[in-house]
Amino acid sequence: MTRYPYPQLKPPSFAWDRSAAAAEPKVHEWIETLDPACSGEVDWSRYDAAILGVPLSRSSISASAASENPDAMRRAWKYFTTYNLDHDEDLSELSVVDLGDVRQHVTSIETCHQNIREAMVSMRTHHPEVLPLVLGGDHSITAMLVKGYKDVHSDERVGILQFDTHFDLRDLRDNGPSNGTPIRNLIESGTVHGEDVFNIGLHGFFNARSLKAYADQTGVNYITLRQARKRGIEETVQAALEALSGKVDSIYLTVDMDVLDIAYAPGVPASTPGGMHSDELFEAVYLAGLHPKVKAADIVCLDPFKDRSEATVKTAVHVMLSFLTGFAQRKKT
Repeated sequence: MTRYPYPQLKPPSFAWDRSAAAAEPKVHEWIETLDPACSGEVDWSRYDAAILGVPLSRSSISASAASENPDAMRRAWKYFTTYNLDHDEDLSELSVVDLGDVRQHVTSIETCHQNIREAMVSMRTHHPEVLPLVLGGDHSITAMLVKGYKDVHSDERVGILQFDTHFDLRDLRDNGPSNGTPIRNLIESGTVHGEDVFNIGLHGFFNARSLKAYADQTGVNYITLRQARKRGIEETVQAALEALSGKVDSIYLTVDMDVLDIAYAPGVPASTPGGMHSDELFEAVYLAGLHPKVKAADIVCLDPFKDRSEATVKTAVHVMLSFLTGFAQRKKT
């Protein structure tokens, strides 16, 4: 056991009453929270996964309230049970704790990013056996989270499995550390190798030719959604995981919700036609959850203020639970 290591985190802004949780709980009755005022010991060996909110959207290129997403997903948990009928898997057998949110600075994106990096360092230092599952926030947070992971695991080669409509390889000199630059940020900082990035789901008219040229130059592996559908989503994801696992020690999963078609995800800042169907993404993240080298994940770029009837927020919760379904089955093998 270790002492509570997160005085810098804000607890969730509301708490569910779990005292009356049924034998078959809803998700909000299942996910635990910790008292941030506690100074005693925490038995981290009890937990399988830890949720962390990162309410940052100031670094988004397009207007975004992605900062509101962590709490929006928390509110939407009440609609879901812990039982996944598709896989006959009950997630209540996992122990999951919600650590709350990384504190954000009012004006300084640099300070926000440093806090995010330090939060991941704390997670990997104080309870490295607990899987980090991060709720964003815009996509700039991914670079900080992976850098924090590498700060602790400097001897590990880290790969990226990315589900996204975009390359996220914009030039930092033009865009700064924005939601359009996280993968380039990681490559140019030497945190990951370009060849250790697999991006699945790019499509349509939403990437500049120069970004494809940079991807080719740095060895980034990218599979368009058209290519993935021809091969099959399941086979495409499995092949990417297999290729990565042969080269890297750990795989970081990042899910940009704009990979989904606008019909399935109206509540993203950069919604587009022609994207993934929700069931395709559920299957993709489930497969990632199954893989033993996937050791951290995030879900980013969702603006609840643009959502219709919580459609996208509920989809994001389903993505989270689908990933945890694979993770739960992984732990049984």
